[in-house]
Amino acid sequence: MNEKLNTLRAGVLGSNDGILTVVGVLFSVAVATPNIFTIFIAGLSDLLACAFSMASGEYASVSSQRDAESSAVKVEQKLLQDDISSEIKAVKKYYVSRGISDETSTEIAKELIEKKPLDTVVNTKYGIQLGHYMNPWNAAFSSLVSASLGGIFPLLAMSLTSGIYRWPSTIVAVILSVAITGYLSAKLGNGLAKTAVIRNIIIGILTMAIHFALGKLMNQF
Repeated sequence: MNEKLNTLRAGVLGSNDGILTVVGVLFSVAVATPNIFTIFIAGLSDLLACAFSMASGEYASVSSQRDAESSAVKVEQKLLQDDISSEIKAVKKYYVSRGISDETSTEIAKELIEKKPLDTVVNTKYGIQLGHYMNPWNAAFSSLVSASLGGIFPLLAMSLTSGIYRWPSTIVAVILSVAITGYLSAKLGNGLAKTAVIRNIIIGILTMAIHFALGKLMNQF
């Protein structure tokens, strides 16, 4: 379940990044030129670059975490063979820190080390559940798909509408998209949905305003 939640959370964050990076390029380019083909190509290029960048970054991050966890497990395997008394003390210390008496903690530590030595030490010392490592490919694929899906909404809104409807439809698409990602991220992280939605909407509006201003500035040169 933790792995699934982490993968979903990576997907939601990837989607939010996809929305904001694509809309930044769209607004800057659309202000500078009315050519819809140029706007579409610029937005599509940024969408693909963002999606693959998010995926590779997520893969590297999760792989590093997984390698660190695997390394910690190997260290504990050796300690269990060479210095089991120190491992018992470490487990005992863990339970003492949680308010259990010294005598009871010692009994718990000895019993757990006897029954599930490696599981016990890696969990109490590092918070690692043995065998429950997040798959870097799952996280990378989730980010790739979600960043692409997130960026596609403002891209289509800007590309498929024309005249007086182009800007309003794009702004609405961005606000709705970031509101959804804010709500989902709050639910997955047990946070306040209202706060996350408002925060994301403000960030989305600021992103559009800043890049609109940048596009205006570039258009003067």
